[in-house]
Amino acid sequence: MKPVRDHMTGDVVCVEIPGNRDDVLRILKRTGISGVPVLKEGNLVGIITRKDLLRKPDETQLGLLMTPDPITIHPDATIRDAAIVMVKHNIRRLPVVEGSKLLGLISIADLIGAIAQMKIEEEIKSRFTSHTFAIWEETPLPLIGRIMEISGFDAIPILNEESQLTGIISERDLIRHACIEDSVQVSDFSNGTDDDEWTWESIRDLHSISYGISRIQLPDKPAKAAMIRDVVAMPVNSAISECALKMRRGRIDQLPVINGDKRLVSMLFDRNLIRVLIPESTVSGGVFDTCRI
Repeated sequence: MKPVRDHMTGDVVCVEIPGNRDDVLRILKRTGISGVPVLKEGNLVGIITRKDLLRKPDETQLGLLMTPDPITIHPDATIRDAAIVMVKHNIRRLPVVEGSKLLGLISIADLIGAIAQMKIEEEIKSRFTSHTFAIWEETPLPLIGRIMEISGFDAIPILNEESQLTGIISERDLIRHACIEDSVQVSDFSNGTDDDEWTWESIRDLHSISYGISRIQLPDKPAKAAMIRDVVAMPVNSAISECALKMRRGRIDQLPVINGDKRLVSMLFDRNLIRVLIPESTVSGGVFDTCRI
């Protein structure tokens, strides 16, 4: 099994503490990547992802947004080791470090690229596919963001009124349409009473402050305004490496799976597909029982 250094991304986009949340949002929008390492004085201190921005829309400090002390991997570890760690801890990327030096990043997308090269003819079937649900194409984006947060799904198929698959929407699409909303709020810290109106007004004036609030806001648009319409779908008997190649070329992390009638039956997520790198005995032995996949 090839080492991590052969498949990692070496030219990694990073952010520094102290930093600005808006800079991270611009990076994710521009590049389409799902997360970036956070450095402090050149040392790795955290990871910040799309999920962090969507789950904490009012937070601006990178130190409070990021996941601190991220799990890392050595460049000489194998891609099987990387897959085991990602599945076990339900994460999408691992900083590659040697000593205290950040050398790169290996992600699920990198493992998918490796699987695409392996020419694995085994069919995807139920071992790798997941039951899913779909939402109506008129569902507003703020509600979709909340549904993703509750369900744990980062991509959801979209259906029209005739139950036809018309698109798919992911966290990447939500971030692409997100904007920063600024507002001013007033806070009153006074403890006075209404016994003396003049005194009360004086105290209140002295203890009231105005402060700015900025939050990530999803526009009140329907799913069909943000979804990807040119959906790549795969039949249930597709080969593993064929699916990995479709994901790699399309830069997507999920594929709807359809039956002979072209009806949606399940979803194939990249985080499930990387299990092909892990021996079944490792999975069936209970190592990943507590993981949400």
